[in-house]
Amino acid sequence: MLRRFYPKRLAESSYVINYEKLYQEGYRGILFDIDNTLVEHGADATPRAIQLFERLKKLGFQTCLISNNSKARVSRFNEKIGTNYIYKANKPFKKNYLRAVKIMGTRIDNTVFVGDQLFTDIYGANNIGMMTYLVNPIHPKEEIQIILKRKLERIVLYHYRKERSKGKIK
Repeated sequence: MLRRFYPKRLAESSYVINYEKLYQEGYRGILFDIDNTLVEHGADATPRAIQLFERLKKLGFQTCLISNNSKARVSRFNEKIGTNYIYKANKPFKKNYLRAVKIMGTRIDNTVFVGDQLFTDIYGANNIGMMTYLVNPIHPKEEIQIILKRKLERIVLYHYRKERSKGKIK
């Protein structure tokens, strides 16, 4: 039952993922959550985030931001990034994950989702069979509802790591 929340891969942050390797593996699209995945909650795009998207574009990736935040928040972050985006995405529901794939012109099987939350980001992408990367949150300061979810995430991640160490999952 918990496996539906398990990420396919883990990374310290969005900035240390080996995107060149992902491209070699055949992936062509990357969906990103914004808050605590690319920047601190509510922050504008940083030079580091801008450089990441420039790098991904040079590698040949299509990208899309997919956020449960408002249009104002997502468009403000995207001003210097200049990629596709979906706001008020209602993650973990499938609709906007599929919409993002369509916008990018990729397929579910060659698209990756990168996010920091199991119960929205990872669960939603897993529900459609997409490759998922769970990254550590950038900053510990979060809204109260997310703090509560983080406690539950720790339980799921405990079981994930336990099963992984026993070779039950890759």
